[in-house]
Amino acid sequence: MADVFVCDRCGTELTVPVSRVAFPVRARQLYGHEMLPALMESGTYAVDPERRGGPWRPWGEVGEEGAAAEGVFAPVHALPSGPPGAVVVAPGDIRGTVLIPDRCDGYCLGLDGRDGPNLACEECGRPVATRMDDCSIWQAVWLEPTAVRRVPGPAPRITDWGTLVEERISTPPVEQPGYWSPQWEAAAGVALAHLLVASSGAPVALPEGLLTDVFGRVLHALLPAGRPARAAALAGPGLPAAAPGIALVPAHPQTGEPWQPPAGPATVPLPADVWLGLAFPEDRSRLPVTGGLPRDVQRDDPLPLHPNWLFRPDRDVFLYTLARLPAVRQPWLRRIYDRARKNFLLV
Repeated sequence: MADVFVCDRCGTELTVPVSRVAFPVRARQLYGHEMLPALMESGTYAVDPERRGGPWRPWGEVGEEGAAAEGVFAPVHALPSGPPGAVVVAPGDIRGTVLIPDRCDGYCLGLDGRDGPNLACEECGRPVATRMDDCSIWQAVWLEPTAVRRVPGPAPRITDWGTLVEERISTPPVEQPGYWSPQWEAAAGVALAHLLVASSGAPVALPEGLLTDVFGRVLHALLPAGRPARAAALAGPGLPAAAPGIALVPAHPQTGEPWQPPAGPATVPLPADVWLGLAFPEDRSRLPVTGGLPRDVQRDDPLPLHPNWLFRPDRDVFLYTLARLPAVRQPWLRRIYDRARKNFLLV
């Protein structure tokens, strides 16, 4: 049995058994103008370590020192004042709740949580969670940390790195009908912030291939030329040992802890599903073919997916991440942050 969350007032079970995983980097992403799938896989939950929800406090009211005390080191429009520790689960894993009719507003196609918790415990009526399923939002239910409690189950088994590489459960970089994956765009937004910090303001040299497709243009646009470049490359389980100046490594899908290279270079974490897609790209057909395709030969039926435009890391996820890294207070990095805030697109 995994953990179960119950109403803190009456003890009614509010979720099916769920196991904790790392907090998704795309949790705060707004993407497109369409219905997105569930943020969490069924049977899992994650905990937001930061404050969530209103009332929102303007930057001018909080001030630089007050924001820094809460882990925000560059200007943002406003800061939340809700408690940290919100638990997020898939909508289908919720039990024992009813909608609160006068809190069901949204922007377009569903609920966006603008009025606060919109799910109440069906037994005692206490507001316990917020369902969000409007367009542009990853569908999820956020449990109020002050209204629920966790009934722990046995500690889950943590999958070792070797097994993760062997299973290679990755997210494809391109989706039908030729769109870059929003998961990849969010992951790249987070990683880009860490890459800039690791670069110390110097150009970054990347190997040929998908890694350059993802980060090359934006690093070239944001970092100055004319200085010796720092080499960045993928590192992690299943890859040959290397000693780049900057190592892009996988973050464990359950714990969120990044893989640590033995040589001790600067590390940039990537979600394991995206890192696996970069480290072990899969362009070969899964259909049974007599003899199989030769290595490095692309299939022609069905044709492999190719994107319709150049890759862009998610700008808002990038800004959110960079504002919470203390290094953003360095003048060169603050200039990049301010420039990115003014531009709708990074590149």
